[in-house]
Amino acid sequence: MLRIGLAQIEVKLRDRAENFKTVERWMERYHTPSDTETIVVLPEIFDVGYVIGEAERYADREAAQAAEFLGGLARRYNVWFAGGSVLAMTEEGAVNRALLINPQGKYLAHYDKVHLVPMMDEEKYLRAGSAPGLFEIGGVKISNVICYDLRFCEWLRMGALAGAQLCLVSAEWPVSRIEHWSTLLRARAIENMMFVAACNMVGATEADDFGGRSAVIDPWGRTLYEGGEGEEGAFICIEPRESDEIRGYIKAFDMRRPELYRL
Repeated sequence: MLRIGLAQIEVKLRDRAENFKTVERWMERYHTPSDTETIVVLPEIFDVGYVIGEAERYADREAAQAAEFLGGLARRYNVWFAGGSVLAMTEEGAVNRALLINPQGKYLAHYDKVHLVPMMDEEKYLRAGSAPGLFEIGGVKISNVICYDLRFCEWLRMGALAGAQLCLVSAEWPVSRIEHWSTLLRARAIENMMFVAACNMVGATEADDFGGRSAVIDPWGRTLYEGGEGEEGAFICIEPRESDEIRGYIKAFDMRRPELYRL
């Protein structure tokens, strides 16, 4: 079993200290101790919000501040933090980076968002990642994607073919396209026969309103949890072996014909 916490919070632009306090308050309110391995998922760029054009001023050098903050919370509550990205600055430039922090507070790995949003000119401000976010927690294989990545079925399929039983999604998905969000979460779960756990932010900025509707979807496409449009949280238990059982029954991966999937 795995227990997944979805921290559906409002993110304040350019205010890392306040956003860290929001995460602390969320943990104080919603977390309950459990012997089940627990993963907490945060929204996209939860540290400073969508200020990618001001990365030189607001980005976190190598995500060090976020790693220290989440590491402290991970130790205090005995949880993993996986998913939940920050605006990080590297030697090559700014990236949208999701962190993997273990319950001992150690920063183990990261995933940099691969697909940059053309409508938001992200390619002008961010460096795209080039590697999948694949890792294991308690023997469960997990993939990690960020927001716009959700639209790329090939990317999530690649993780599933590598054995991922669960995909974690962090997002700043706007209200105007929230039905796309909900539909794509179910589609990615069904087609890959895996659990999808997705955390979206809420609230508004000068540019957009964000729609919440964080969710956990099982490999049959059933919604185990769906949030509303305001700040809230939940911890949902899943049995990842269900993914393997469904794949063994449907056998869609076995019946693939990749030699035909070319133009």
